[in-house]
Amino acid sequence: MSVEQSLLGKETEYPTTYSPSVLFPISRDAAREKYAQIEGISQGKDWWHVFELSWLNSDNIPQVAIGRITLPATSPYLIESKSLKLYFNSLNFHVFASKQELIDLVEKDLSQAANAKVSLELFDVDSLEISKPSGMCIDDLKPERLESHPDASLLKLDANEQHDADVTLYSHLLRSNCPVTGQPDWGTVFIRYTGRKHCYRSILAYIISYRQHNGFHEQCVEQIYADIWKNLQPEKLMVYATYTRRGGLDINPCRVSDVSWMPNPIRLARQ
Repeated sequence: MSVEQSLLGKETEYPTTYSPSVLFPISRDAAREKYAQIEGISQGKDWWHVFELSWLNSDNIPQVAIGRITLPATSPYLIESKSLKLYFNSLNFHVFASKQELIDLVEKDLSQAANAKVSLELFDVDSLEISKPSGMCIDDLKPERLESHPDASLLKLDANEQHDADVTLYSHLLRSNCPVTGQPDWGTVFIRYTGRKHCYRSILAYIISYRQHNGFHEQCVEQIYADIWKNLQPEKLMVYATYTRRGGLDINPCRVSDVSWMPNPIRLARQ
């Protein structure tokens, strides 16, 4: 099924009984066709934070937590976000004898939808710490030119620097649109690389060029990764985006050329 057949952007009744059938998988294949030869394009993880997670204990008393879902980038399918929200809402009046029983059921359902092993970690509502971004923020730089849609030709090496670098850059200016509803998605993107020094202004211009682009979070991160890999040819590369939440969910895709560069998942203040 195509995403147009999903519940995204449509008026929907929220289920009050356990409803795993609402989960809507979306194949990753179509978006990855042109990146098939890019090293690391399916190497990494998608982390989701679930802020509206509630169920009933054996005494019928509501329980709440924050959940972190880990979905491998090798999974054939991602899960459409509104269907995931509906799924978690369908658990609000379901009785679980323990947190582990909840975790086991959610992992089973999400793994079936993604056709890969998905994990769920629960946090007390006051215990998921807010992190500070690390690296060099490039948001105060002035790009040489601006484009309204992703343009890989913006990406340049630093002509004045021939030495290799190991650098982590980040920008809070990533903005794209949901490809179905057109609603804006905001995020902070981290780019770590080793190799010839990149022109930081060109990286910022490239990130800004996503402002009118229609794409799912995971697809945007993979396009950023692929364009940097092809055009700047780093020795190693990591692209990690922490998107702000919508509908009680935030999505945080990360792709790496070397698994040793996988970062620990974080939550930023805007999330």
